Amino acid sequence: MAEKKVTWLELFYDILFVAAVSKATHVLLHADNGVIPIEYLVKFVLIFIPIWWGWVGQTLFINRFGQDIFIHRIFIILQLFFVLLMTASLSPNFDQYYIPFFVGYIGSRALTAMQYLMVHKSKAAHQHSTASYLGTYFLIGISISACSLFFDSWIRYVILYMGIAVDIILPLIGRRHLVKTPIHTPHLFERFALFTLILLGESVISILAVLQFSHWDLPSILFVAFTSLLVIAIWWQYFENVETKVSKEIQTAGQTIIYGHLFIYLSLSMIAASIQLLYQQKLDYPFMLIFVFGSVLLYFLSTSLVFHLYRHKHLRLKPYHLAILLGILGCCIMFDLIYHVPNYAIIGEITVFFIAYAKLTT
Repeated sequence: MAEKKVTWLELFYDILFVAAVSKATHVLLHADNGVIPIEYLVKFVLIFIPIWWGWVGQTLFINRFGQDIFIHRIFIILQLFFVLLMTASLSPNFDQYYIPFFVGYIGSRALTAMQYLMVHKSKAAHQHSTASYLGTYFLIGISISACSLFFDSWIRYVILYMGIAVDIILPLIGRRHLVKTPIHTPHLFERFALFTLILLGESVISILAVLQFSHWDLPSILFVAFTSLLVIAIWWQYFENVETKVSKEIQTAGQTIIYGHLFIYLSLSMIAASIQLLYQQKLDYPFMLIFVFGSVLLYFLSTSLVFHLYRHKHLRLKPYHLAILLGILGCCIMFDLIYHVPNYAIIGEITVFFIAYAKLTT
């Protein structure tokens, strides 16, 4: 597989998504009467999915067809303006910012669809087939979402997200078109790893927020120490796998990487929010345990799936590895349900889990 490097413009493109991810994560900090209202949990997911899919759309085009040439640079620069508009309009108050969000998201997706439809004729026939399929059918999803402008109230959100859902599902339905032009595996892992780094940065921001309000007593010091170790353990587990354990020679449609990372990213945002919520003790104890350990479990299951399929066969985890890790999580939850433990102890338990996860998988 020919070498494909991440360009500086791609990295610049990612900068705007730092702010978008931060806005999405902060939706989870709206605690009310000891719980995160279901309304805000749903809004978090609804805000996060367009961010992820907008970034994925451009990343996949660059992965298959992108070149560091003038016309491709112009398309990315134009997308930057739409992404900036979408990011500025991200808010739990959907009604107030609907139009700028709509223009930002649809503009970004439309440019990606145009890029696919303008793939140069010098490309091979199978590449044209893949590009035509994606460009044409992405326009269907965009058209459905555009119809939301003709409605008010909750109906327009249903139509908007119906279009987004069609946009996301069509590549899965048309996998036979995509496998003809497999993804560039090393480049794709590098791009998703860079976005993971952005999400991990949210946990670092949460640590800084804790430090800002810390009283520097023993529980606070332990909380910060365990949280710092937690972030390092997550970093070690993820990036050591990407760097040394997965096969970069496997050529597929990349859909396990793409869709599996949605759940990795959601879980990392939830873990980042958990750090602040735990320290500020805004949540009822039972809900806090469900949210915190649910976030960790989601990360564990999604990373296990993504890395398992791309690991070298002799490095794949055995069932007893999964049993050990699930056993650690289960024991921690059971213990915490029986005994009311302080917040730093919960963070300590999660840290132990991630250290074990990193050790067994790297």
